[in-house]
Amino acid sequence: MNEDMKFTSLEEIKAAHKRIQPFIHRTPIMKSEAINQIAGCEIFFKCENFQKVGAFKARGAANAVAKLTEEQKKNGVATHSSGNHAAALARAATVAGIKSYIVMPSNAPEIKKKAVKGYGGEIIECEPNLIARETTLQEVVSRTGATFIPPYDYMDVIEGQATCALEMWEEGIEFDAIMAPVGGGGLLGGTALTTKYISPKTKVIGCEPAGADDAFRSFYSRKLIPMEGPKTIADGLLTSLGKTNFQIIMQYVDDILTVSDEEIIEAMRLIYERMKIVIEPSCSVPLAALLKHKKRFKAQKVGIILSGGNVDLGKLPF
Repeated sequence: MNEDMKFTSLEEIKAAHKRIQPFIHRTPIMKSEAINQIAGCEIFFKCENFQKVGAFKARGAANAVAKLTEEQKKNGVATHSSGNHAAALARAATVAGIKSYIVMPSNAPEIKKKAVKGYGGEIIECEPNLIARETTLQEVVSRTGATFIPPYDYMDVIEGQATCALEMWEEGIEFDAIMAPVGGGGLLGGTALTTKYISPKTKVIGCEPAGADDAFRSFYSRKLIPMEGPKTIADGLLTSLGKTNFQIIMQYVDDILTVSDEEIIEAMRLIYERMKIVIEPSCSVPLAALLKHKKRFKAQKVGIILSGGNVDLGKLPF
């Protein structure tokens, strides 16, 4: 199947894992007997909420920066992001000793702007819409010569995100299914590639808020449908699915499940109460989907990627 010619290979994912080793944490896999009893299956939570910058995004950004040529490094990197990718890229650039220019919408949360500044990124503010983000980014790139590192629709970034599932498989657990949230699709795409290379029979399932269900609709109509006016508490999953990611998902993902905000909040609360760990709403979407479809996962071994823990503690939904 020459479709996968353009996708990163398992060897390249393993090489990426080695490459980013100095810049990331190998995050733990945690279990909760109480949640297993409620769910009726055995769940292995991969805790990317303990990752550098508090999210899996550290992996993709570190990989993309590490793969730049010396010539590219001179002018630094640029991106547009209101969230975790902004902080992840700023940090990866600073660690590599290069500059980063981050275009952020003026209404981005203060906590996210603080993080970007703290990691040494230069923030350029713009109007809060995609056109403004893209045109401002163009201006920055032509002014500085910086290399644009997109947040998810970019093979070097997807390859970095794929290392998360690689670590899960290195634990020697025989997963029946692995579940990951889907926004832009970098994490789900990377997870699907790694998993299908290592264990083709394992089901890979994307999980999405019903209020931002473009991946679900794209998957079932077999054509890419952009998200317009998303409305969900899972603020990390508002983005439209990327083109490359859509191709990977169509080829390697088995299903996409959606959940309501009420179900997301309930699952989030369950993780706080039973596991005593901080996660953001986007993170609890896979557990919410599993609990909604308990029969389907009965007595299985299920891996769930807890994607990040960057939540404003003053605005917890419970």
